[in-house]
Amino acid sequence: MADDTDFEVEGEPVEISIDETLAGGRLDAVLAKEHDVLSRSRIKELILGGAVSIDGKPVSQPNYRLKAGETIVLQAPPPEDPEPQGENIPLEILYEDNHLIVINKPVGMVVHPAPGSPNGTLVNALIYHCGDSLKGIGGVKRPGIVHRLDKDTSGVMVAAKTEKAHKHLSAQFADHGRTGPLHRAYIAFAWGTTQSGLGTVDAPLGRDPGNRLKQAVLKSGRGAITHYAVEARYGGEGWDVTRIQCQLETGRTHQIRVHMAHIGHPLVADQLYAPGYATKVNRLPEELADIVRNLGRQALHAAELGFEHPATGEEMMFDAELPDDLAELEEALQVYDKALAR
Repeated sequence: MADDTDFEVEGEPVEISIDETLAGGRLDAVLAKEHDVLSRSRIKELILGGAVSIDGKPVSQPNYRLKAGETIVLQAPPPEDPEPQGENIPLEILYEDNHLIVINKPVGMVVHPAPGSPNGTLVNALIYHCGDSLKGIGGVKRPGIVHRLDKDTSGVMVAAKTEKAHKHLSAQFADHGRTGPLHRAYIAFAWGTTQSGLGTVDAPLGRDPGNRLKQAVLKSGRGAITHYAVEARYGGEGWDVTRIQCQLETGRTHQIRVHMAHIGHPLVADQLYAPGYATKVNRLPEELADIVRNLGRQALHAAELGFEHPATGEEMMFDAELPDDLAELEEALQVYDKALAR
């Protein structure tokens, strides 16, 4: 068993003696459990990179089955400098301590560098803000990131500032709140009027075979579940818009956008998933139509995020008000609503 030392940084050797309780386990799984700081994916990378030995001999198979009496030594290299560079980009910080940071991500900010978005991302801003403490946390290219929001989705996000926090938070998001306190609630404005005030969309998602930029409901896709509740209905002659709160039981790419489109209620201003977009907009009163056209992004906002603090175990809850563009949309909907008695 590993000793009680709390290895907060890579570069320190870790030695584990395999007893009967650990015998038969996979090398990567046992290291992840006993080390209690590095994630299993990071440990797998280290094994493949030659950083692990058993009884003095290098082992490069993450699925190696351990035997009683063997001794594992993990000699992790010091964390690499992240390839992304820090940039002085203002952040709206909702909370911060030595373990994590919670921010309200603005519209238009990409979460991490990718082809076409090499800089100006949340990662660049976090590296500048957190400095050396963020280096290598959870990987070189996406330090600190445990979940993502689309570029054009605003709202609450959390990032880790230590490996231990990254592992703990990543596990909560992987579990999707089934056994823990993880809570994610989004505010969406959708076209049309839903048949009921409450509903669940349970439809697997995968890459659209006809458009690699889109996701689609596919029998062969990964399981995806979205719960929704109507918060307000607005309508006039020839048009209806519904304000909906969506809670995620899974976290697939574009999940809310695809699921709402799947049940016939695509998000307002979502040109990727809303068929007949121009027709829908043209039915609106002109001032309201101009607001929708000028949004330039889907009407979706990550309004609430709750999770268990990785160090204290405290249940944390954060919220972010609608950004200015969606607040303006809602105000206009209220003005032009012709069905206040609904």
